[in-house]
Amino acid sequence: MKKLSCSSVLTLCIVLCLILIVGCSNANEETNTGENTDWELTKYKTINDLEGVTMSVKKGTVTTTELTVVFDNNSGKQCIYGEYFLLEKKMEGSWYQVPVTIDGNYGFNSIGHGLETLNVSEWTVDWNWLYGRLVTGEYRIVKDILDFRKAGDYDTYFLAAEFTIN
Repeated sequence: MKKLSCSSVLTLCIVLCLILIVGCSNANEETNTGENTDWELTKYKTINDLEGVTMSVKKGTVTTTELTVVFDNNSGKQCIYGEYFLLEKKMEGSWYQVPVTIDGNYGFNSIGHGLETLNVSEWTVDWNWLYGRLVTGEYRIVKDILDFRKAGDYDTYFLAAEFTIN
């Protein structure tokens, strides 16, 4: 029987470690194909009902991992939106929440972006860390926005903007 030298064993260990590292990094870049059985029907029955405030997808910004939305406030109200968002996919005529690819807990930065009355604001989101790359289909991004009057006095609304991945 042939004995392996220390350098051969070390080389074999390095090769195995590299295979594991590449395999794990590829797992994080998997696409959200829709084959997952964890799809839940949307919980948002009322959207886009903050009169005078709209959210739309900026033309030419959609990729499989990000987009830019445009908020337009013509309401006469001071609004605030944060980093939180949710992606949904339209399947068989209904909206379903795209499952996250992260195991365990995750969170969003707790920051408030002001959207003053008669103002327009843009916000870019990269969802690769949370959803991976999206596949072909009809999607929408859902964000909460506050009609802010003063500390502790506000109403929460939900805005949605549709987009397509070709």
